[in-house]
Amino acid sequence: MKTFIYTATDVQGNTVKNQRMNAEDVNDFLDKIHEKGLFCSDYREAKGNDKKSLHKFTTKELAYDCRQMSAMMTSGLTLVKTLDIMQKEQQKEANKQIYREIYEDVQKGTSFSDAIKSQDGAFPNFFISMVEAGEASGNLDMVMQKMEYQYTNDAKLTNKVKSAMMYPIILCVLCVAIVIIMFTFIMPTFKDLLTEEDMHGLTGALFAFSDGFKKYWWLILGIVLALIFGIRYALKVPDIRYKFDQAIIKIKPVGPLVVKVYTARFGSTLASLYSSGIPMVECLAKSSAILNNLYITKKFETVIDEVKQGEALSTSIQRTNIFESMFVSIIYVGEESGALDTILTKSAAFYQEESDEAITRLVSLIEPVMIIFMGAAIGTVIAGILPAIYNSMENIA
Repeated sequence: MKTFIYTATDVQGNTVKNQRMNAEDVNDFLDKIHEKGLFCSDYREAKGNDKKSLHKFTTKELAYDCRQMSAMMTSGLTLVKTLDIMQKEQQKEANKQIYREIYEDVQKGTSFSDAIKSQDGAFPNFFISMVEAGEASGNLDMVMQKMEYQYTNDAKLTNKVKSAMMYPIILCVLCVAIVIIMFTFIMPTFKDLLTEEDMHGLTGALFAFSDGFKKYWWLILGIVLALIFGIRYALKVPDIRYKFDQAIIKIKPVGPLVVKVYTARFGSTLASLYSSGIPMVECLAKSSAILNNLYITKKFETVIDEVKQGEALSTSIQRTNIFESMFVSIIYVGEESGALDTILTKSAAFYQEESDEAITRLVSLIEPVMIIFMGAAIGTVIAGILPAIYNSMENIA
């Protein structure tokens, strides 16, 4: 499937630019344009960089769309009619375009899952897998309800993280701003009050740093930016990313709190996938991948191989030493009772609360660090300047 970017005019003379359409080839693209009643004046095939800019649905948008589709299909509307309504009510033009193409594909007999697959990553793999399971079982409306619940919880978690991080971010910006203001504007005003004898030890070091900061601020900024981009690039290297992700869940006290967040996401995703009839091996692969942690993904490659060979899921997961023993016990009880999907679903709400508490505690660890840093910066400046100014005043007297 290829993506074409085109400019066209409709029968009323209205021109649309930079629109996207998926098609098998150029002829298929031109046929689709003709069916839409458009006259194409320019088109090109999207390259790699163009495809990266394709709109991707946010968690909040997916939760809303799943809720709408579930309500309509539960009410008896056909999938085609549901998609027709969905593409008409979308607020964003990019969303509208995607749903319009899905609607047209399904109208022609393409399955819903194949239609969303053709949208080049606009929908996450979890969404596609759940739709495939819903089509296979004939319970697409029920699957949409499960996805609504899943994406609503994910959206709440994302919003909680953003809200919780707001105060530490403000503190961090404030710390940096205070340091810049002190060394750029405040300290130079005291320089004329001091003698050469005062310019030693901590005082001399502070003024030397202030002069250097004012003179070479562009170099310092360049070094900081280089470090930021260097770290981002380094984290794309698999070996470095593996070590970094391992450290995230191993270093205390941060690690145990992060694991609680991972447990909530993994458990709720696994419950949704498994209860929809998706094979356990596929459930494990998708549930571990959604955590976006390379260390866990690699560990679960071993888990998947062991489960394929007949190993109990609880035993295999316990050997990874990632999740806490209580979660492993829940899986064991679910396996023994034959109600793994039910038990995972019930435990998901508990771990959601645990996840919320873990996020709050993570943020509470950051706040004092920012306050200590800000206090240390101000205290260092005061300790370096005030004694020197006091000595100068005594000499004048």
